[in-house]
Amino acid sequence: MNHRPEQYYAKILLFGEYAVLFNSMGLSIPYTHFKGELSFIDENKYTDRQFARRSNEELQKFCEYIEENQLDTFIHIKALKKDVAKGLYFESSIPESYGLGSSGALCAAIYKKYAHKAISNNRVIRTEQITELKTLFSQLESGFHGQSSGLDPLNSYLKLPLLIHNSKKIELVTLPGRKFGQDSAIFLVDTDKQGNTAPLVKAFLKSCDEEDYSEQIKQEFIPLNNSCIQELIRGESTPFFNNVAKLSSFQLQHFKSMIPDEFLSIWEFGLDNKMFSLKLCGSGGGGFLLGFTQNYSQTQELLMSKGHKIVTVYQNN
Repeated sequence: MNHRPEQYYAKILLFGEYAVLFNSMGLSIPYTHFKGELSFIDENKYTDRQFARRSNEELQKFCEYIEENQLDTFIHIKALKKDVAKGLYFESSIPESYGLGSSGALCAAIYKKYAHKAISNNRVIRTEQITELKTLFSQLESGFHGQSSGLDPLNSYLKLPLLIHNSKKIELVTLPGRKFGQDSAIFLVDTDKQGNTAPLVKAFLKSCDEEDYSEQIKQEFIPLNNSCIQELIRGESTPFFNNVAKLSSFQLQHFKSMIPDEFLSIWEFGLDNKMFSLKLCGSGGGGFLLGFTQNYSQTQELLMSKGHKIVTVYQNN
């Protein structure tokens, strides 16, 4: 019987971009709209051959990284190399350089299929196993990014929302979406350009060398970030949307260089008219922007009339 390979989803960091660098809270969710699975290049398969070949080449380099860094202690490298030679690649709809965890999904898929003793990704998982997985995934994904927290592959692997208390404490949570009103939604706005995380994070950390900026991050940004997470999990609609608007306003003022110029006016419009709040989705500079609204039908209409591509993350009907 021919079993379809397991699929691994994109991730969205709803809250925590830049704040987690200060060991603050984060909230990450799996996003099933974009996904990927391990596959083989096959003459009878209808796919983008160029993409498949490029993915296969990346996996060849990844095998070298695994061997060089002695990660074959937990990855069955012989089996992986054999499959890569046969044309293994990652068939994926997750946009790259969009902050949605494309390499994280790949690492989750590799771990599940090629780990010597993979920790199960069923819903019964102990806290120490989550921490162990995060460490393993951090080592694996560093092969793509130079340095990784391991959170993206962890989210893709466990397929449930993750509440990050700090770098040492992570727990699985559920989000009570129904409490947020009939026309409420979380959505993505496509900036139509790729982001580049490394230089943006570098610039942010350089800004934090200035005491005033650093204090604003610690005294304003992080408490707002943490309040939004706690209110969303508790289902406290009014304070949540109030604080998301404040967070959006803070980012417009202090993270302006990370917002593509052509989105500044619409960002401001949403806040001024109390229609929606936009925030960075990941490091910014491109990719998607994340939006929150209690008036989705009107918000959609407005953004689409201005030529913006909208993708729904969560909607109350």
